[in-house]
Amino acid sequence: MTPDLSRRALIASGLTVPAAAAAASPAAASPASASPAQPRAAAAGGPFDADSPRFTLAVLPDTQYLFDADAADPAPLAATLAWLREHRAEENIAFLAHLGDVTEHGTEAETALAARVFDTELPPGRRNLPHAVVAGNHDVSGEDTRGATPFLHHFGPGRAARVPTHRGSSPDGYSSHHVVRAGGRDWLVLALDWRLSEAGLAWAGRVLDENPSLPTVLVSHELVSADGGDGTAQLSEYGRRLWEELVRGRDQVFLTLNGHFWPVGRTVLTNDAGNPVHAHLANYQDRYYGGAAALRLYRFDLERGVVDVETFSPWLRSVPEEERTPLQREEVERTSGADRFSFELVPARRFAGFAPPVVPDPRPAPTVVGPHTAAYWRFDALPGAAEGAVVAAGTVVEDLSGNGNDLTARLIGAGTAGALTWSAEHHDGQPAHASLRFDGRKDPDGGAVLETAPGAPLNSETFLSGFTIEVFLKLPDPFTGDHAWMGVLSWEGRNGDAGKTQGYSPDEPTCSLNVSPERFLQFVLYPELDDLNPTSWTHALDPGRWVHVAIVNDGRRSVVHVEGSRTARNPSTLARGIATLGKPFALGATQSEEVFGQGFHGWVGDVRISSRALEPGEFLSAPVTATRED
Repeated sequence: MTPDLSRRALIASGLTVPAAAAAASPAAASPASASPAQPRAAAAGGPFDADSPRFTLAVLPDTQYLFDADAADPAPLAATLAWLREHRAEENIAFLAHLGDVTEHGTEAETALAARVFDTELPPGRRNLPHAVVAGNHDVSGEDTRGATPFLHHFGPGRAARVPTHRGSSPDGYSSHHVVRAGGRDWLVLALDWRLSEAGLAWAGRVLDENPSLPTVLVSHELVSADGGDGTAQLSEYGRRLWEELVRGRDQVFLTLNGHFWPVGRTVLTNDAGNPVHAHLANYQDRYYGGAAALRLYRFDLERGVVDVETFSPWLRSVPEEERTPLQREEVERTSGADRFSFELVPARRFAGFAPPVVPDPRPAPTVVGPHTAAYWRFDALPGAAEGAVVAAGTVVEDLSGNGNDLTARLIGAGTAGALTWSAEHHDGQPAHASLRFDGRKDPDGGAVLETAPGAPLNSETFLSGFTIEVFLKLPDPFTGDHAWMGVLSWEGRNGDAGKTQGYSPDEPTCSLNVSPERFLQFVLYPELDDLNPTSWTHALDPGRWVHVAIVNDGRRSVVHVEGSRTARNPSTLARGIATLGKPFALGATQSEEVFGQGFHGWVGDVRISSRALEPGEFLSAPVTATRED
């Protein structure tokens, strides 16, 4: 809304706000009987972990009613900034963006008071929380060519240049851009004046074009509104200009933030690359105490591929719960679907068009083969390798450990030639960038299996000192059809022939890795030295996602790991060795009564068997910098 210029002129001619106003009691400025404690003076910011996949972007909507002539009360803003400083390490806060309308009239007195609060609580310095403050229509008027204003004097390039993330301001000084290191990568924050001129728009476009690989958050006082009241946002007239001329054709902009309008809202736009752009409006000036300096936290979790959003007032939170008034209790946090929500952000997928993930180079076999490697198979050197090429029956996959455990492909049941094909798909941490696609099905269709030859050393190896079995695998998405209890790998033969009496059935193999109907992995083991049947389970595997699975046995018991993490259901029952029967090791299927039923349905990458228990840092999927003893 446009400021009341006549009132603004009146205030500018006579208002002086004493410095003591920065510490004014909220009790004196509001009907609340309980007043939050006053903020302390600024101290050095808490540590920030720029490499953690979990970090927070803090957003501060319009604070204008807290800096409204002689009704100014800076205490809520001071409390919010103090909270950010004090909780920076706990929340791993990377950056703070103020969405504009810092003040109500943009006078020197109002702007200076707001700047004093920022300088007290978050002085722009190397160790303090980086931040950007954009101008709103109550701070300035007209386009960014307007020239000198109190806002430019207090929040312009002179102040911005002392923020360590600042990389430059527009020639007019009202817009700026920041490069923020968080989540192990650089991000661009483009903080724009509330009304860009053609020159300002061209500057913003150049910034984006000069940083084409940086995921970008665009901050502007106005972009979307949500007048319908149901939380659904739409581009404003000015916002459509920004969208069409600045955002739509630049894929790196994935999130826009603005204030100005109320009520709050959000929407998802689709850019020219077909990717989502999340557009969020946050403004609480219409709420109790001008929004009480409400704070919105965007908690990025790059491992989960999610951003979780929360909105609350640190100032109101600081009031003891038993002392809060009814209004304070209502407004301490905001929980509508437009205030508290989550949205997907998977960098490898969303940023692939402008910043594709760096996949490690393939690692030669000698780098992952050592004295404790009993067998190692990979599929990047098969003859005629091409996406979808049939791997014919009789194809030999060499055991690269040099121990003579080569695998030979054959069809099972009524399997056809297409039951086994070559693929370039692979886990990002996999040494070889290739896999085999098994198309196994229920009887009588069968599928395909790869087996060691009669007399291969692995057939009779009992691993009494321990072992580690590793396999990369992926289930198709969608995962349809009946594939219950399909086998991933196994040793052939009946456990009953090994003298085992305590298992589920004497007809199942002595060692196998299978997939349950619920997509749980099941590791079945009949130990060499005990008449026991300890069975381990994982959680349900997600279709369409590569995983590294490691079964680690230390000579006493087995523990299954998925993606380097220990799973829950690992029995403490003794499990010493594998009761092998001198029969082949099989990849891609499991027998019952010495007959293969359905084969595996999905992709299998590198497989390695080690004759000792490995630590997670020694797994095939571990970073290449990890020390490997084998």
